Amino acid sequence: MPERIEWLDDGTTSGAPYNPRFGERYRGELGGIRQARDVFLGGCGLPAAWHGAAQWTVLETGFGLGLNFLATWQAWKADKARPRMLHFVSTEAFPASAGDVLRAASAHPDLLPLATALHGQLWGLLPGFHRLVFESGHVLLTLCIGDAKTMLKQQQFAADSIYLDGFSPTKNPDIWDLNTFKAVARCCRRGTRIATWTIAHSVRDALAQAGFIVHKTPGVAPKRDNLQGQYDPPWEPKKPARDIAPGRPSPTNCVVIGAGLAGAAVAASLARRGWEVTVLDAAEAPAGGASGLPAGLLAPHVSPDDSPLSRLSRAGVRATAQQAGSLLADGVDWALPGVLEHGVDRAVRRLPKAWVAELSDTASAWSAPASPEQRAQCGLPAAEPALWHSQAGWIKPSALVSAWLKTTSIRWLGRASAARLQDTKQGWQVLNAAGEVLAEGALIVLAAGHDSKHLAATLPQTQPLALQAIRGQISWGLQQPGTPLPPFPVNGHGSLIPAVPGAKGRIWVLGASFERDSVLPLVKPEDHDANLTRLEALLPESAQGLKPEFDAGTVKGWAGIRCATTNRLPLVAQLAINGHGAQVWACTGMGSRGLTFASLCAELLAARLHGEPLPVEQRHAQAMQARKRQSD
Repeated sequence: MPERIEWLDDGTTSGAPYNPRFGERYRGELGGIRQARDVFLGGCGLPAAWHGAAQWTVLETGFGLGLNFLATWQAWKADKARPRMLHFVSTEAFPASAGDVLRAASAHPDLLPLATALHGQLWGLLPGFHRLVFESGHVLLTLCIGDAKTMLKQQQFAADSIYLDGFSPTKNPDIWDLNTFKAVARCCRRGTRIATWTIAHSVRDALAQAGFIVHKTPGVAPKRDNLQGQYDPPWEPKKPARDIAPGRPSPTNCVVIGAGLAGAAVAASLARRGWEVTVLDAAEAPAGGASGLPAGLLAPHVSPDDSPLSRLSRAGVRATAQQAGSLLADGVDWALPGVLEHGVDRAVRRLPKAWVAELSDTASAWSAPASPEQRAQCGLPAAEPALWHSQAGWIKPSALVSAWLKTTSIRWLGRASAARLQDTKQGWQVLNAAGEVLAEGALIVLAAGHDSKHLAATLPQTQPLALQAIRGQISWGLQQPGTPLPPFPVNGHGSLIPAVPGAKGRIWVLGASFERDSVLPLVKPEDHDANLTRLEALLPESAQGLKPEFDAGTVKGWAGIRCATTNRLPLVAQLAINGHGAQVWACTGMGSRGLTFASLCAELLAARLHGEPLPVEQRHAQAMQARKRQSD
């Protein structure tokens, strides 16, 4: 449930936002935007401080109505000497609604375009991390919804600037206590600058105990003083247990092996950060493997305990939708009409209890019980168990792959079959079966699905990757008039995408089969029969309507080899580093959720590689490093 805000009449366009929970206005005496620019940006020496930096990270301890973020983004946008990447990490225990954030910014016309873009992404802010993307991926806002101390323990980065904000220490003491400042200090490097509007003695004492040196500075009337300082403890700070490669590599040349969803996503993420990327693939065209299906589903996973898979799937859906929204043609290459999940051979997945209680409004932006009308549109009884996923739909994977590979500084090479990796003084070389060098770089990323397992085995002293090949076959055909198909995709026992624009008209896509330890992407007639059988349980009316096409043998097929891990989560891990700091990483094992996970995993890899803020909680990032042994 978004935080309740009352708008008091103060003679301004928007009114004064007041929080009944804490009994205080959001805006200080200086006004929101003036405070953002003078107290926080000015107090941290911005924008001048970030000149010459490749990336800059700001940590804020209270997102509130987002004015500090909007002011920082605006300053970055206007600065010709800005860093390539701006990260803004903000904690917030009681997030305001998107409408209230937009209303707060309406008093500042110069901020409205940015506030409107922010408004469009402020939905479904359940507890945990939410990565919002702006400026084609060069401005990244990571909202950490929950208690600041708890959230910051799940982050891994070193901030360059700290904005200490929130309601006054007398109204909300938890955000200003010693434990919070210790959590902030964990995210600092020596010299990180800090700024706040409060000069409370208790705050100054707690900051000093946490390793900050602070001093009063002249305020802006009517406030006499503000507080500024830097992290410079008299002790040697403990090195954070970062889940990143040793050191931050300077972007140079890198090689990504695999031109499917995983490889293309990694290539685009690295190119945005300044890498010159060569993408190798054995096929003649991109998306020649498991990413070549006509269309696939993008939908979150739901579980009663809100498992890591469920949380990561939501983060992945958001990440992919952000990319598709900026790169693809809506209604042609992708669409988010919503997806109905029908519980067939089991009760429909239960929603977490918290969603049904205090988080109902926020959670429903993701998933909720399907309405009787939605069930009826699928030909299902009103009492049939079903969920409705609002932020879900279909995407043509090849279109997304193609768009990613068009990113500046990416070069794609087809018919380049990698056989092994070789360490050199300059970095790593990728060789084919004949021993010829295909490419070389200071960074190699294995994103070749199940083939990543064999390439990783050529690295010295590398634990075998626990990857399993899974063959999947879909059935598809042209949509015929009068066939009883639902107006949106349905999943739960296989899946049906009813209407995807094709070269000769709209097509339906049905699938998919699941054959473990199969590496031959052959189309089998018996798998068409199995797909139809699943559809008969999922959507009986649609199955009856499509059955004549199956009987006539006019249904077309596509098969591909997916790659999965033993824990059902993707694998994003550093595999090797040589004596010169050149690294080899893996980004693979996404199973049947490549559309859901590819963009998220690419951003996680880039974050860990460069010491950036994580897009997901640390415990989830660690879960995606698991490389349990698996026999061949």
